[in-house]
Amino acid sequence: MDKQTVVVLFGGRSSEHSISSATAGGVLGAIDRDRYAVIPVGITREGAFVLEDDDPAKFPLDAAHLPEVADNGSRVLWPEPGGDRTLRVVRPDGGTETFGEIDIVLPILHGPHGEDGTIQGYFDTLEVPYAGGGVLDSALCMDKHFMKIALRAAGLSVAAGLTVRARQWAQDAAAVRAAAAELGLPLFVKPARAGSSVGVSKVEQPDELDAALAIAFAEDDKVLIETGVVGREIEVAVLEGADGVRASLPGEIVLTSRGFYDFEGKYLGGDGVDVVCPAELEESEIAAIQDAAIRAFEAVDGRGLARVDMFLTPSGELVVNELNTMPGFTPISMFPKCWVASGLSYGDLISELIEAGLRRLRIGVD
Repeated sequence: MDKQTVVVLFGGRSSEHSISSATAGGVLGAIDRDRYAVIPVGITREGAFVLEDDDPAKFPLDAAHLPEVADNGSRVLWPEPGGDRTLRVVRPDGGTETFGEIDIVLPILHGPHGEDGTIQGYFDTLEVPYAGGGVLDSALCMDKHFMKIALRAAGLSVAAGLTVRARQWAQDAAAVRAAAAELGLPLFVKPARAGSSVGVSKVEQPDELDAALAIAFAEDDKVLIETGVVGREIEVAVLEGADGVRASLPGEIVLTSRGFYDFEGKYLGGDGVDVVCPAELEESEIAAIQDAAIRAFEAVDGRGLARVDMFLTPSGELVVNELNTMPGFTPISMFPKCWVASGLSYGDLISELIEAGLRRLRIGVD
């Protein structure tokens, strides 16, 4: 059987560059080499597409030395629309090398310029097939303000809150503080368009709000202030397969000493948080969580995959917090752990994502 050629694309221009690079190490090590030929392409922090080494050990998940995509002088020339899908690379010495036709791109990019619909639109323009989310669901879920509008329209519960623009804060900070005070405490302040808990703060006292907004506005000029929801933090992985959309067994984030599930706890194995999958739940709770996750995925016109995060309150209500269209994919991340707990290995999970993208190509789904 001829191998299909997969471009594994990682790095990127966002603040989550290193996490994407560490994810690449896991994917390059686990992808089925009997089934796929792999071309690793990195995006530098400045936005250059470079040919990378096919070496998982180069991109370890090491908190002390997170990996980076360095500019090695090469430049990737993507196929042009209307022709074949031949990938070419300009070497540092100016010579051009041809890598043959590619079948699909697997973007494992997080945050702006990767998880927000921009790279998806780029590949749509080039007529290059890709796995994972599309333009609409990526853009919707990257912007938590509009994501909540879509979820509410589908009848799903979301946390109460308000959206603040940087100009509003600059022009009338007192009005923003007053509106936030009506939500009660604690509050969570988060950039509207950032991921991996970057720029997120928990506000437990009114005098902490200004500093939290400064942190969030450093990431985005649009910020959400949300009331804290009391409940268990549940995460469930959603996958688009040949037989339709399905949800994994739910996992749970158990905080022992950390205030919330922040960047360090999510990706670097920081103390104070346990990632448990499967979560200890009643069968009826599992069914309700899986149903809510699939409804949320469909509400944003989901494609490929998503991790759906929600709270299970003491009264049994499910409050959807967010969807991630390219969730953390490192070995300690919840998305692959939930699928492993559900009987799907890391390598098979990667194959399912690739096959879902190829299937869309075969049936002509945009």
